Amino acid sequence: MPQEDAHEHEFVLEIPEFTHLAYEVEEGIALVTLRRPQALNALSQDLLQELAQVAEVIHQDPEARVAIFTGEGKAFAAGADLKEIAALKDPFAAREYALLGQQVFAEIAALPIPTIAAIHGYALGGGLELALACDLRVAAKGARLGLPEVGLGLIPGFGGTQRLPRLIGRGRALDLIFTGRHVDAEEALFLGLVNRVAENALEEAKRLARQILKNGPVALALAKESVVRGEGVDLAEALEIEADLFGYAAATEDMKEGVRAFLEKRPPNFKGE
Repeated sequence: MPQEDAHEHEFVLEIPEFTHLAYEVEEGIALVTLRRPQALNALSQDLLQELAQVAEVIHQDPEARVAIFTGEGKAFAAGADLKEIAALKDPFAAREYALLGQQVFAEIAALPIPTIAAIHGYALGGGLELALACDLRVAAKGARLGLPEVGLGLIPGFGGTQRLPRLIGRGRALDLIFTGRHVDAEEALFLGLVNRVAENALEEAKRLARQILKNGPVALALAKESVVRGEGVDLAEALEIEADLFGYAAATEDMKEGVRAFLEKRPPNFKGE
């Protein structure tokens, strides 16, 4: 009987050749950089499709334990591509366009690992909606954030009217949506729109990622799942979800290693098992 090659079933991650973004992983941190600097990283349909592809890559990449999204050049992302919006011919085409953005950002939001938006320059419209799809947001001093769509006769269509109120509350969200105003990083921090403000958003996001990476990967995934699933149900059902996932975590090798390391006063060596 022929002997199986040990490498025959080795997993090989296929990474597409991206045009409008870059993807790299270093020491557990997956970095996604939007690369349309000449358009302030406006979210064209081509870029949205690549974001969907990179979300699938991150989901499959065993090396990716935290993901950071940022933009090349002077902005995180200045919004959706207005030329493409102007070319929409009827309400049905516009609806499909909104559904595309919503689906892409839903795939990013559904990633099982922690995600961080590192915001500098402008994060407006679709750019802010991309940041809202991430778990955490770090803003550079001088960043400007907002949902200015009503000034164009539109409404946010990539999840902004839904994710923003869930994040900062209905009244504060409607203030930003109704006025279309931009807020600076400090006001965004006060509103709860961002988690941290720093001189350099990407470096601060990497510091935050390294802090997260010290913890058990299974526990991180389960904690995120508990929060996300609990948001859509009443408290009693949410607590059941939490108890189920706590029980799952308690049965892992990571939990045994974490407790053992604590008792032995040493850093844990988590293996994601």
